[in-house]
Amino acid sequence: MKVLLLKDPKDKESGPDPYITEFGLYGFEATLIPVLSFEFVSLESLFEKLSHPEHYGGLVFTSPRALEAVKICLKENSKNEAWSKSLKQRWNTKPAYVVGKATASLVEEIGLAPQGEKCGNAEKLAEYICSREKPNSSPLLFPCGALKREVLPAVLREKGVPLEGLTVYQTAQHADLQESLSSYFSQQGIPASIVFFSPSGVKFCLQPIQKLLGDFINHVKFAAIGPTTAEAMEAAGIPASCTAESPTPQDLAAGIQKALHFQNC
Repeated sequence: MKVLLLKDPKDKESGPDPYITEFGLYGFEATLIPVLSFEFVSLESLFEKLSHPEHYGGLVFTSPRALEAVKICLKENSKNEAWSKSLKQRWNTKPAYVVGKATASLVEEIGLAPQGEKCGNAEKLAEYICSREKPNSSPLLFPCGALKREVLPAVLREKGVPLEGLTVYQTAQHADLQESLSSYFSQQGIPASIVFFSPSGVKFCLQPIQKLLGDFINHVKFAAIGPTTAEAMEAAGIPASCTAESPTPQDLAAGIQKALHFQNC
């Protein structure tokens, strides 16, 4: 059975994509189609803030892209040297809160110790942060995207936990999206399941997919990587047959296997 995953493939240099591998274990033929493109912004401001850990109580990362922005900053020799010599050590005395395993592994790559990776979504992470941070302490630095949801900032604000957001990337539709989708459906046919990985993915993909599926739309199980994406699907009129228990290849593949097995019973 075929499964269409609406996300970027993992960087080829770091081995096979974990989603392709995991779905293969269940006998699925999975295909990845990139949906989004990202433009990184305000990187000088980001490094300026990273250069002053004494101003902050810690860091908050809710997307891998925010870590990519940090890694781009650290590519410059002088900045990398400053990070390695003292900044990394000073930030390591403070928490680096993360929303899931993918973000956690990127935090580890820059030499920090992630906290909260089992939370899985912004709501649970916000609760976790509030249980550990005192009101009116130093602000947490929050590098984020232009389309960030307001859930986490709103919960922290309500509990009096200061948060300083900085937009470090902007999201747009991938230039090849329409062509990639048309090519997939003409060559591979109708997949058993289609998986959305973000509200932005729903926004950019749903209409072209509805057109390509036509009357076959009821034959496809739509799935979501997490509750936020599932809500966006519901709002757009496509309920999720399956939402991964946590945003991992293992839970997503297991959930889809269950949803498709139930359909075939």
